[in-house]
Amino acid sequence: MSGRLRALGYRILPGDGFSYVLHMRPREWPIMIAHTTVGFALAQGIGNTVHGVRAGALAIGLAVWVLLLNGGTLAINSAYDNDEGDIGYLDAPPKPPRHLALFGFALMLAGQAIALALVRRGFAIAYAICFAMSLLYSVPPARLKAVAGADWIINMIGFGTLTPYAGWALTRLSLSASGAWALGGFAPLFAALYPLTQLYQLEEDRARGDRTLALVLGVRASLAVSIVSLCAAFACFARSSSLSTHASGAAYSGTALAIAAAAWLAVLIPWIARAPWMAPQAHKRGMYAALLAWAVTDIAVLIATN
Repeated sequence: MSGRLRALGYRILPGDGFSYVLHMRPREWPIMIAHTTVGFALAQGIGNTVHGVRAGALAIGLAVWVLLLNGGTLAINSAYDNDEGDIGYLDAPPKPPRHLALFGFALMLAGQAIALALVRRGFAIAYAICFAMSLLYSVPPARLKAVAGADWIINMIGFGTLTPYAGWALTRLSLSASGAWALGGFAPLFAALYPLTQLYQLEEDRARGDRTLALVLGVRASLAVSIVSLCAAFACFARSSSLSTHASGAAYSGTALAIAAAAWLAVLIPWIARAPWMAPQAHKRGMYAALLAWAVTDIAVLIATN
């Protein structure tokens, strides 16, 4: 967020008011909205994602999942991390307000109540699982984000698979075999992304005593894990495509997935070659480049399975 927008925010919400909003990390909202909507589009086809009641269900679901669940999760995470350096989707984070953890918990609790009252059953169950994992991830004494491997698995399940599944669940359509492979593929895809989000924060994590996956593995091994996870993800996407694509569209689908895989490799191969000499800011730029490759992959999966 630019300095001007941040200054405007503090004029509108003075004191610590806008700090609460910043720690929800609004810069991540478009990414979460897109990834949730992918599940919605996979379920009923790209051309039918905004019609009547379905559009209303999608709007409510996105608000609950992105603003309340994800925003609350990130607020709680910031409250217990107390970072001073740049963090994902928030540069120069303000000091966490006194009641940030309570604020984040209240957001997530409100979202769970709305999910149970207004949204679909599958969505509410997915929300409850992510609610529980969010608390286990950030809050002591569990604080699984400080346990190498546990941090990785939680994010694979939560952001990787359950986020697009939440979009699928909004449609009331049963999960197809093709859809299961596609949604399952996003777990190893996030397994590829997650270590990349930690590489520019290694020193701060080490100083805080958090044993994150990237810190335990080291930079080059983390990148190697990302490449292996990427291969697993695209194997799942190819299987999903084979279950949903007619023969006439097979080549078109394969091309879309090949382009997405190439986008990832264009980021990861040079990164692993230069890793020993890269500064934290260079790792940070690599992480945001990988997010662009993720966006290309979302589009490719939609093309390959519709």
